[in-house]
Amino acid sequence: MLMRTDPLRGLRDLDRLTQQLVGTVSQPAGMPLVAYRDGEVFVLRLDLPGIDPQTVDLDVERNVLTVRAERASQLPQGAEVLADERVLGRFSRQVFLGDALDTDRIEAEYDQGVLSVRVPISEKARPRKITIAAKGEREAITA
Repeated sequence: MLMRTDPLRGLRDLDRLTQQLVGTVSQPAGMPLVAYRDGEVFVLRLDLPGIDPQTVDLDVERNVLTVRAERASQLPQGAEVLADERVLGRFSRQVFLGDALDTDRIEAEYDQGVLSVRVPISEKARPRKITIAAKGEREAITA
């Protein structure tokens, strides 16, 4: 019997495993996110399926928002594993927030495997009108 061998198979398997554990630039492992502005609020939504909400930790320090979570195995003890493609363990993701955001008023909720973080835009960063006072006989100009 003649068998074909693939000398690069081991390298391909290692590359696939690395992408699952570490992720790629286009799709980070563990916490894919969407970020958008909704009126006067900056919103982050991170996918964390199968994560116990008690393991989710969210903190902010110097305008860096850090999300940590842990996914443990949910297999019954002694189960014979036939296939397991889920990434387990601890996950961490950092998002750099601009100075225009009010990090003192961050709100977060976890619903159906999605962590939603809402950060209001700072009052200082919002557009506002400035009154220009004129000296002398001229009237005040409002811009």
